[in-house]
Amino acid sequence: MATQGAHSMVDRMIGASRLDVHIFEEVEADTSATRQALSVVFLVALATGIASISMGTVGLPGVLVGVVVAVAGWAIWAWIVYFIGTKILPEHETHADWGQLARSLGFAQSPGVLRIFGIVPVVGNIIFLVVSVWMLVSMVIAVRQALDYTSTLRAIGVVLLGFIPYVILMSIAFAVLGSEV
Repeated sequence: MATQGAHSMVDRMIGASRLDVHIFEEVEADTSATRQALSVVFLVALATGIASISMGTVGLPGVLVGVVVAVAGWAIWAWIVYFIGTKILPEHETHADWGQLARSLGFAQSPGVLRIFGIVPVVGNIIFLVVSVWMLVSMVIAVRQALDYTSTLRAIGVVLLGFIPYVILMSIAFAVLGSEV
């Protein structure tokens, strides 16, 4: 059920991109926002794929594989962060489920729609890099809010610890699926 006064998906994406903790709290609590979070992940994967085509790093089949892997990766990333954040590094106030993390982390990817500007000659790679760092900062805030942490440093630790198994799993997925395309 949607929370009272819920924002539209676009409003939430803008708020998440502005690193607004209230938006992360809103999507964490709104169980109906999971589809919206999935849509954000899809849009970001598509924007990333289009920019990658223009940079000559992938073709259309690669974009399609990238979208599938991005969606699966979002679900896996949420599970990894959930496990590390609630079982290995919880704070006393930590209460979360996978859905809360999935929604928060999905919206944390919102700045990634700007990766489409990776197609701009000369500055495209710089834009891509800046947006990637912005997304990382957004993920730390999403983790801090979804796991009810009082420490941003703990949220950074969870993101960094979670990144290792995530990269390994995604590398395997791209290797397997990439060889099929």
